[in-house]
Amino acid sequence: MLSVQNLSKSFGGVQATRDVSIDFPDGSLTAIIGPNGAGKTTFFNLISGAIRPDAGKVVFAGQDIVGRSSLEVVRLGMARAFQVAALFPSLTVKDAVTAAVTSHQRKSWTLLQRFPLEGTQHRTDEILELLGLSSKANTLSRNLSHGDQKLLDIGLALAMDPKVLLLDEPTAGMGPDERWRMIGKVQHLWEVKKMTVLFIEHDMDIVFKIAQAIHVLKYGAVLAQGTADEIRRNQDVIDAYLGTDHHLAHAAGQE
Repeated sequence: MLSVQNLSKSFGGVQATRDVSIDFPDGSLTAIIGPNGAGKTTFFNLISGAIRPDAGKVVFAGQDIVGRSSLEVVRLGMARAFQVAALFPSLTVKDAVTAAVTSHQRKSWTLLQRFPLEGTQHRTDEILELLGLSSKANTLSRNLSHGDQKLLDIGLALAMDPKVLLLDEPTAGMGPDERWRMIGKVQHLWEVKKMTVLFIEHDMDIVFKIAQAIHVLKYGAVLAQGTADEIRRNQDVIDAYLGTDHHLAHAAGQE
């Protein structure tokens, strides 16, 4: 289980995260939502080791990981895909994933060999198949569509063999069809790998469709948490984020 306890972080006079406590059960699929400036990305930065909190604990793999480097956190089993994909633009899709798998297996010396080790190749092929990128294995990463670049970024995170996967706005910048294709891949990945997945998302139709639990942040604090139905009906969330129009549209659809 990943457990965040009384987490707080300030930047100058701005408190970005305020006494946040959330438990994420093993194998859960959880959405983190909230208006712009709510502290969602800061929250991911704190739990992944990118920045250190001023107070609080992040308990993962049975230990408080506050103060651990991002690399140490990855080694423990937490990986992250970013809002802006972090790729190897000059490598093919297959070579990029192979490099990430090789690095995680601590066999970087094999990158100088003409052919990767059998176990490395099998893991690479498994990731490409899982994400639907096998047909684009020989395409340069920079030539992929926006959606496929995001999938590749998730693939690079999967190469770390994570128990917990953080997805920062996986559908950002996509059109409606591409968004649903992406989120279908995320849901399939979660179902197949049975890992704990946390994702930040602004599209409420997506959130309400797939999230088991939803945590709403506002000004860095937890405003509400619950199931899709509970969040959809929460007046504080409607006022702060969803808006009356979204609530009424849902109510009309239930009639």
